[in-house]
Amino acid sequence: MMSSIREDAFKIIEESIKAVLPEDAVIRALDKKTFEGNVVVIAIGKAAWNMAKATQDTLGAKVTKGIVITKYKHSKGPIEGFEIIEAGHPIPDENSVRGASMALELVRDLSEKDHVILLISGGGSALFEKPMKDVTLEDIMDITDQLLSCGADIVEINSVRKHLSAVKGGRFAEQCGKANIYAVVLSDVIGDRLDSIASGPAYPDSSTSEEALNVIKKYKLQISEDLIEVLKIETPKNVDNCETVITGSVTALCRAASLAAERLNYRSVFLTSILGCEAKEAGRFMAAIASEIRQGNSDIKPPCAVIVGGETVVRISGTGKGGRNQELALSAAMGIHGLKDVVLFSLGSDGTDGPTEAAGGIVDGETVQRILKTQIEPEVYLDNNDSYHALKASGDLIVTGSTGTNVNDLIVLLIK
Repeated sequence: MMSSIREDAFKIIEESIKAVLPEDAVIRALDKKTFEGNVVVIAIGKAAWNMAKATQDTLGAKVTKGIVITKYKHSKGPIEGFEIIEAGHPIPDENSVRGASMALELVRDLSEKDHVILLISGGGSALFEKPMKDVTLEDIMDITDQLLSCGADIVEINSVRKHLSAVKGGRFAEQCGKANIYAVVLSDVIGDRLDSIASGPAYPDSSTSEEALNVIKKYKLQISEDLIEVLKIETPKNVDNCETVITGSVTALCRAASLAAERLNYRSVFLTSILGCEAKEAGRFMAAIASEIRQGNSDIKPPCAVIVGGETVVRISGTGKGGRNQELALSAAMGIHGLKDVVLFSLGSDGTDGPTEAAGGIVDGETVQRILKTQIEPEVYLDNNDSYHALKASGDLIVTGSTGTNVNDLIVLLIK
């Protein structure tokens, strides 16, 4: 029996996420590595629990002590020898500071014979935080909220956060003293910039104070003169005690989606893994591609799968609820309205999208008609940044729960 196009979409989602789960990648990264002296494991990010569990399963009694700092509801239970802290994301909270303080205690007084295995995944910027002297957690919460709301991209956001933090931008590596750091990184940053992933706690910072201050000016952010002075303190530009390996990225996610689509007899077309525009504009762009293909005006012929990866941004002007993937999907739904055998999905690989339980949205040519049954126009939902309630009403939310990985977003357009 031939599967429906929506069933195909969910098969692609399942196989793509499975291909970038961190456990096997961590095991490969640890293979044939020798760790002497004390071995301290610090795992930060949305995939921290999975990465720490794989490390404990691999190294066993070699691990002296460890800590997992991850997002609320992302822990899957105890790990022998590890403290587990759940903290705030995308805005840091008291547990973010508590976890970072505990991690700093674990690495205090280590010698050159000791090792720190630093497991890094997306979300670490919010989850792992210790404010600089004369900076409060409330200061960082406020500036993070402003940065997320104004449409700043992740590199701009991190350039500011790094200069306000005592553990970002290479400063955590400084706190490890003479110990050897082995960083295993699951990339959620476009272009795999190591100084941006979790704000580069053990990597030389390429951003400058001047760049951080320019972000403040560009978006006209409200910030005190005291914080301006802290931003002028430069981050480390040289880190010589850390070896780093990248274990997964959005490119691998897109590649897995392409292979999954081809197994389902779709011609796979990979456009980019570095999409970074506004979510609603990306939705309109993907819808325009669908229309061209359906009208026979494109070199891409059905059945096809058009694949894009990256991380869009949302410029918040309304009071609704949603996330960048849901907003992209809602915007695309308006452009593919009435098209037959066309489905588009956009989801966060970590299983979360904004302050919602959804990972993203999956829409088709009848989504708009289903939304209209709420007596509210799709445009009204979109203008109010209320994609969650629009897609919930149409039955087009994707809910996966925490996936255990985090390598940006996947957008796939399927046409039978």
